Amino acid sequence: MFTINPFAGLSASLAPSVMQTYVVVMFILVVAGTLFDVVHKGSARYFFQKFRRSKAKAVQPLGGGELVSIAVQTAVVDVLASGEFCNPRRRIAHLLGMYGFVLYVLATVVLVFNAEAGSVWTQLWWLGGLMICVGGYWFWFFIRVDVAAEGNSPFRVVKADLFILSLLASATLGLIWAAAGGGTGVLFWLYILATTVLFAGVPWSKFAHMFFKPAAAFEKRVSKANGTAANLPTQTRDDPEQQRRHSMELLRDAPMDMGLGIKREAPRHY
Repeated sequence: MFTINPFAGLSASLAPSVMQTYVVVMFILVVAGTLFDVVHKGSARYFFQKFRRSKAKAVQPLGGGELVSIAVQTAVVDVLASGEFCNPRRRIAHLLGMYGFVLYVLATVVLVFNAEAGSVWTQLWWLGGLMICVGGYWFWFFIRVDVAAEGNSPFRVVKADLFILSLLASATLGLIWAAAGGGTGVLFWLYILATTVLFAGVPWSKFAHMFFKPAAAFEKRVSKANGTAANLPTQTRDDPEQQRRHSMELLRDAPMDMGLGIKREAPRHY
């Protein structure tokens, strides 16, 4: 089961070109949906203008080498290691889902376009799908803020859940379909439906975040390195100039070390 290409068996009912065309259409939908999302929300223009303002107000102008170094740090820490997450459980769940999704999509493309692909690609497809399920269901039932901290039901669904639910549905139905022997039965079409919602729903989901979040992380590191700090107070609040920059008047004279009471216990008081 873990070594047999589940898409190869579709040739008995569907021509290979059908699934190959489907994959290409999904790719086009992702590109088009992401561009629409960027234009509609103005995220690209926002980050470009913010980067330009940061550069104009830079206390310490950055050279090309420094920008390359920051870009590498962003790629390694913020993208590959999901350094934005302080909560280790959420970071692990995110990494499982992220790398699982990459393996799942890459292996799917190889298996669809090459029916004779080695068994290692089938195993990577299974591994990617299982990683998505482990990370996704762990997040959905135990880590989500509205569930873990606010006490809401894990079965409460809102519009923002479109991406995670369609991703879980695609991976889960795909694995069940493959385990049941493949073919073009009901499971297959449910799998196709969930996958279509996942990739066609980009403009209404958080799918596009994976493309512009690295840009936000890069801009944040640049603003910190050039001294603008996104026009927020830095860690040198004892300096009178920095105190005057603080947006909250009550905290302008606050001591540097105010304690970590907010992290003393998990917010589970529902």
